[in-house]
Amino acid sequence: MQNLREIMMSIIAGMIVGFIFSKLLLPIPAPPNIPAFMGIFGVWLGAIVVDKIGGLRA
Repeated sequence: MQNLREIMMSIIAGMIVGFIFSKLLLPIPAPPNIPAFMGIFGVWLGAIVVDKIGGLRA
């Protein structure tokens, strides 16, 4: 349940930041298109995979 709470808090924090940036007429601090977002997601997913396998040996 801690993981779900962390996810929900992250979503709420992101919504608050998005609201503040929109009200201040600042560019939203997020990738402007899907390929950029998927690149960030790929970095995260790669880190998760390495963590699950126990690290890669050189």
